[in-house]
Amino acid sequence: MPFLDHLEELRWRIIWSLLALVVSVALSFFMVLRFDVLALLERPILPFLHGHHVMVTHPTDGLQLTISAAMWIGFVGAFPVVLYQTWLFLAPALYARERQLLIAALLGGVVLFALGAGFAYFVMLPMSLPWLFTMFGHALEPMITAENYFGFVFGMVLSFGLAFELPIVILLLAAAGLVTPRMLNRYRRHAVVLIVILSTFLTPGDFVWSTLAMALPLYLLYEVSVLASLMIYRHRTRQTETVAALVAPVLALRALLRALAVRRPPGHRIV
Repeated sequence: MPFLDHLEELRWRIIWSLLALVVSVALSFFMVLRFDVLALLERPILPFLHGHHVMVTHPTDGLQLTISAAMWIGFVGAFPVVLYQTWLFLAPALYARERQLLIAALLGGVVLFALGAGFAYFVMLPMSLPWLFTMFGHALEPMITAENYFGFVFGMVLSFGLAFELPIVILLLAAAGLVTPRMLNRYRRHAVVLIVILSTFLTPGDFVWSTLAMALPLYLLYEVSVLASLMIYRHRTRQTETVAALVAPVLALRALLRALAVRRPPGHRIV
């Protein structure tokens, strides 16, 4: 394609992605109202409010929270469509093997993000809230606002969803040749330290249980990444060896012809 045709293709991919985002947000807004999603998100904190609900301080808070929840859910719902449009734009420039790898990375990224979000909501949130409420003691009366609570929930879900993308990042780096299994094995202890530090910042609970609850899955994902990078490295090594085996006879024949050309009398030349 000429350069301007590439820009036109990119423009339409962006338009379709934005259209999918608008439609997804609209459907999410209807879903939040129809199925009372805010009540579902509020459920983990209700046992600690002693029969009360999270508080609102302004008449428009309900509308703002509904719009915010619809936008979060809409972004997640439109994400596969955005990835698909990205794939359509990049696919013509990729080899068949690269297309297969990119498809696997995109699908794996969606699945891992969903697993991380579910882990945050169903495991980390119920584990963190009891510890956080013990910090109030007897001198403080918790008055949790809906805006702060739902922001806390959405932030945790997003953080865990992105953290679970670790294998995809390492897989793409390994496919690009930037990391190798030997490098990942050599720096495993450094990776463990970084995982613990990341888990400490992302988890609001106590250092022992909540941090370990996130660090262990991330470490398992790291080991999965090492195995995936090993498979990619072995595949690339086999390809290199195959190409070398095919090229070796050609190089040998070329060297032989050059040797014969040296031995020929002047005026006789073998190319």
